[in-house]
Amino acid sequence: MTVKYTDDHEWLKIEGDTATVGITVHAQDALGDVVFVELPAVGTTFAQKETAGVVESVKAAADVYMPVTGEVTEVNEALRDDPSLANSDPLGAGWFFKVKLSDPSQLDALMDETRYAAFSEGA
Repeated sequence: MTVKYTDDHEWLKIEGDTATVGITVHAQDALGDVVFVELPAVGTTFAQKETAGVVESVKAAADVYMPVTGEVTEVNEALRDDPSLANSDPLGAGWFFKVKLSDPSQLDALMDETRYAAFSEGA
């Protein structure tokens, strides 16, 4: 399993031709207590960088961008029911959706953990 990160503070765990997507620890720290998430509909196809969802906290609202072009195959209903999972376990139970990759070569432009850590220190 490979993990990649975007400059919009999303993470992707890639398994085969599917990626699980969520927000990073840095993003949830900046947002504060998450109180609502809007998740995309299963079966919807998004281009890379399109808005695929929204996360709202007590401090702000932020768009969740599609990190790669693809079709949403599953959403995290547990997160919809308990948005605080994005804070308590952002890299695990707090995932947002799964996407079937249309163009796996887009992953090459995303950051690995080391590059993301250096990037997020300056953010």
